[in-house]
Amino acid sequence: MKKTFALLTAVALAAGSAVAEDKIVIKGSDTLGAKMVPQLAEAYKAAGNTVSFEIAAEGSSTAFTTLLSGTGDIGMSSRNIKDSEVESFTAKGQEIKDWTAAFDMIGVIVNEKSGLENLTLKQVEGIFTGDITDWSEVGGQAGPISVYTRNTSSGTYKSFQGMAMAKRDYGSDTQKMAGNEQIAEEVAKNPNGIGYVGLAYTEKDGIKAVKVDGVELKPKNAKEYPIARSLHYYTIDGKLSAAAEKFLKWATTADEAGEVVERVGFIAPN
Repeated sequence: MKKTFALLTAVALAAGSAVAEDKIVIKGSDTLGAKMVPQLAEAYKAAGNTVSFEIAAEGSSTAFTTLLSGTGDIGMSSRNIKDSEVESFTAKGQEIKDWTAAFDMIGVIVNEKSGLENLTLKQVEGIFTGDITDWSEVGGQAGPISVYTRNTSSGTYKSFQGMAMAKRDYGSDTQKMAGNEQIAEEVAKNPNGIGYVGLAYTEKDGIKAVKVDGVELKPKNAKEYPIARSLHYYTIDGKLSAAAEKFLKWATTADEAGEVVERVGFIAPN
């Protein structure tokens, strides 16, 4: 009887381990984590990979705090890692590895009722720093400009500041939003609104992306568009699980993954 019980227990344990899923924890950028990475995860599982995902889109800065604390496998970031962040890993004897997740163009969006079609990069700088406060100053109908930005933990907040604002401070009246979708929603509701979002978020009803320096927001124009960037996955070298490494290699090289990236609205890295 004891032998029978022991045998049944062993069989049960073996069966349980056979169906156990690997779990991959991915945290960081809203630009990546709100749409693209969840859809990649679903496509990856649909392809027959037995794995579960925990995805938290809380801003690029959290990618690095998560990796430092050991509470995540992969960090998502819409900006390059800072020197100070690299130093934090170096102090722990760790080396960061950078994977290109996709390429992006940051769209400057206005309400669809706006007659504005083009802004110069200098005008964009003036609007977001607070130097320009009325639409009549940039060729629009007179009215106060309502400026929506990402919050300070966002990689997009910092990328836009560097590429579109000559690294100047945001204006004191800018309204900070949690994510791309929230900015798009506010601009869609406000005829005087302006904001910025990743390429994948520019098709929402009620908004339109203006040309910047005469360059239209289209993937084919990525090399000429003045507010374009790369998106990243970061991992700690030598600390990545086999399951997470397999997923990352698929997500950054497989044709099926590239199709997901472009369907969402970004530009595939491969």
